[in-house]
Amino acid sequence: MILFTNKHSSRLDYIIGFAGNFFKGEPVIISNDISEYINYAGPKINYSEIGIADNEIRIQPHRLLFEAGISEQKVECFDVNGYTAFFKTDGSYPFDIFAASFYLLSRYEEYLPHQKDEYGRYAHTNSIAYKEGFLSLPLINIWFEDLRKSLQQTFRSFTFRHSHFTFIPTYDIDEAWAYKNKEWWRNTGGIFRDILSGNFKNIVTRLNVLRQKQQDPYDTYDWIDALNAEHNLSPVYFFLSAVKRGKYDKNISPESHQWRQLTKCHSEKYATGIHPSWRSGDEPELLDSEIATLEKVSVKKKIVCSRQHYIRFTLPQTFRKLIESGITEDYSMGYGSINGFRASVATPFYWYDLDKEQQTPLLVFPFCFMDANSFYEQKLSADVAYEELMHYYTVVKSVNGTLITIWHNNFLGNDKRFEGWKEIYTRFIESVSAKSVS
Repeated sequence: MILFTNKHSSRLDYIIGFAGNFFKGEPVIISNDISEYINYAGPKINYSEIGIADNEIRIQPHRLLFEAGISEQKVECFDVNGYTAFFKTDGSYPFDIFAASFYLLSRYEEYLPHQKDEYGRYAHTNSIAYKEGFLSLPLINIWFEDLRKSLQQTFRSFTFRHSHFTFIPTYDIDEAWAYKNKEWWRNTGGIFRDILSGNFKNIVTRLNVLRQKQQDPYDTYDWIDALNAEHNLSPVYFFLSAVKRGKYDKNISPESHQWRQLTKCHSEKYATGIHPSWRSGDEPELLDSEIATLEKVSVKKKIVCSRQHYIRFTLPQTFRKLIESGITEDYSMGYGSINGFRASVATPFYWYDLDKEQQTPLLVFPFCFMDANSFYEQKLSADVAYEELMHYYTVVKSVNGTLITIWHNNFLGNDKRFEGWKEIYTRFIESVSAKSVS
């Protein structure tokens, strides 16, 4: 496939490179040579102000891909074939799909002045996806599926190879155990807090766990292992290895024998990554020591994957620090306050640094569902959360995207607060596995 343009920019190169994910044939050639374009035998996209060939898809450019710097953009949404679009232009295609995709994918709006949420994060309520009601859809995938169909109709002899649906289950280990393996003073303090709050059932459970008469409510690792094995899953685990612990970093000491054994065991079986602490967001220098701590016990040694604790990151600073620390894959692209597609996409993509105007080597894996969002933020019951999970499965499967979910070990145990959640996760995995086989 060839794309003609009489202008050039790193933004255009980036988004056309990304677009190649959806056209699984030959790479997209970018050309400013009209003769080469006219004589090209395959599908043609004319990304310019005037028509050139009779058999082409012409997309009139919006200015965004040829600008430098960051400025407020006029984003007016309208309907195209039943879905939302913006950056309306003339041409045989109703909007600039490349500029609109770049706007969403680069997280352009997160560089503009905005209101932070209570945790200092970009608030989802600022986003165009939330305001215009498409947060629950991988809109970029839907757009490119529509463009692919248009190209297929115009160039009937050309065959596009489809991408395949992929499911990546991921797990965040924020608190490895509720009571087990914690320092005596933490358990003692917990008992006093339960006495003051009148939560005597917690005291009984804690004492039973410490006496080895009951399984720790958060000790769900063997159960998850069995689920992974039964359904041939290839999960990714993220471990909090906070050197400095505090209000939001509550895991046991990463220097403890039990924590080391747990992380070593998982690194032998699965892909494992760092779960950068809350405090590392304020003290970036802590990230390197946290990675080093995890690497000491990792069988594969080099840690290249990450996901921010509390999904707390700021662009471009956080991602630049990850790159500097040797991270090549990040799984933080989503919200810690609501489920949905933060970048409006269900396909991994390389992060584009808007300030530096360049594609980076950091491959971003966007997630769309986290158990904690459903439970704490959206206040959903387990049964309603199951329906939400199946919605995300259905829409991602429909565009042959990559479905990434986040679960925490404590949601999958026997803590009464999360009663029913283990069961709906089992139902979900069984349903997805059955549908994948069929």
